[in-house]
Amino acid sequence: MGCIFLLLIVFACTDHGKNTSSDKYNVVFILVDDLGYNDLGFMGSSFYETPHIDNLAERGTIFTQAYAGSRVCSPSRATIMTGQFSARTGITDWIGAPAGADWRRLGRHDKLLPANYIRQLEHKKVVLPEALKANNYHTFFAGKWHLGGEGSAPEDHGFDINIGGYQSGSPRGGYFSPYKNPKLEDGPDGKNLSMRLADETARFIRENRDTTFFAFLSFYAVHGPIQTTRSKWAKYRKKALDAGIDESGYRMERVLPYRLHQDNPVYGGLVESMDDAVGKVIHTLEETGLMDNTIIIFTSDNGGVVSGDNYSTNLAPLRGGKGYQWEGGIRVPLIIYHPGIASTKKPSKIHTPVSGADLYPTILDLTKTSRPDDLTMDGRSLTALWQGKEMQDRPLIWHYPHYGNQGGEPASIIREGEWKLIWYYEDARPELYHLSENISENKNVAEVYPDRAKSMKTKLMSYLQEVGAQFPESDPTYDESKRKKWESIVRTKRLKNLENLRKNRLSEDYQPNEDWWGSQ
Repeated sequence: MGCIFLLLIVFACTDHGKNTSSDKYNVVFILVDDLGYNDLGFMGSSFYETPHIDNLAERGTIFTQAYAGSRVCSPSRATIMTGQFSARTGITDWIGAPAGADWRRLGRHDKLLPANYIRQLEHKKVVLPEALKANNYHTFFAGKWHLGGEGSAPEDHGFDINIGGYQSGSPRGGYFSPYKNPKLEDGPDGKNLSMRLADETARFIRENRDTTFFAFLSFYAVHGPIQTTRSKWAKYRKKALDAGIDESGYRMERVLPYRLHQDNPVYGGLVESMDDAVGKVIHTLEETGLMDNTIIIFTSDNGGVVSGDNYSTNLAPLRGGKGYQWEGGIRVPLIIYHPGIASTKKPSKIHTPVSGADLYPTILDLTKTSRPDDLTMDGRSLTALWQGKEMQDRPLIWHYPHYGNQGGEPASIIREGEWKLIWYYEDARPELYHLSENISENKNVAEVYPDRAKSMKTKLMSYLQEVGAQFPESDPTYDESKRKKWESIVRTKRLKNLENLRKNRLSEDYQPNEDWWGSQ
């Protein structure tokens, strides 16, 4: 109680007037792409080295039950920008994913046709940078956008400066210059993309140190294609070998194989490079004397990639990863560094379940920014949690009426307290988990607690109907025999190819291409 009381005193009495031009805090928002819940040292990884982020966690508040707005990127990013759950924004899949009959061209022979979805961030919504801009904030964006193309780019939604943000969801030129990015000038050949984005963010901070600013650094890392330097690969290869290499690196989930261990040396190097870039930004804030007047938010847009894409990591004890309906797909790291609380030198952890939708109203409160008229938010401000208060009970809701590239199934989710219900659309069935007792989600208790499952489903469907959510439909051309043939190929050829690739990346003579993606 004494610690909570102290934090309350500090939060209430902190001097908000340290900026020479304003009595408002600056905000630096750092969003990593596809970073898993425990892909960081402070979150329990002994394989990945992230000293700069770990140091930020020591100085800030760690939210141990933080959730992204979706299991994939675009809807999660829209949730951050609007404070709304994805069913309300209408952006329920990554922008560019096929929907309806177009899904058939992937040759998976699934039972359902995925629902359609909105393909860009709507202009009628007053998004976070626009609200801050109205409060005289200078706004800056660097990195991955993936919320629309021409006419719906960062500069069309309240950002004064946009460096590197356009419709692409991945770094088309890879992680070393030339970047092949129409919104980012190439650097010297081999210049690391994450560090380049950090350099641009650092330059903006220096040039605007005497103003009030909102800087949004949105890394393309650690999204595929995963790449690193030869030296970082060698470092993580040695760590993997020293820890011992299991003969088997993958196991089948329901649809696709998933990675069993954190032993990918290429991904390890990519994570560390991202951490180096975070360190660059934090060092700039320290060097300019702005740490005492800047709020830093660090999080990820969805879970780490355990299946599909590059099969990059493992998130045990969480089940699944990016694209999945289980905790590995939606639970993410979240640090909020608040200068007033940090000045107590008492690191804190908050165990209340929170959502990416909460970050918009939280930032508005911390920056004394008025809430936009006519914008309904599903998110709640988190400021009460710093004051030792409980947040008003509310359910967290996710809606993904699509198939994930990573093996996830069309489903909607509701979490109330420690209970989580997943409702599947293929066969209209529930999975119910008590997360504090079963974080790995391997004990479905829907039949044990049928009344709770029914009640939660009713609340979930009521919300989805209220916001006009879209749903998948049965595919009249579904052929079970073709589906079984596809599944057989996955369980044989794909598993074998993955095992060979894993061993190749760990071999002494591994050479991804002639020049290590130009990084040398």
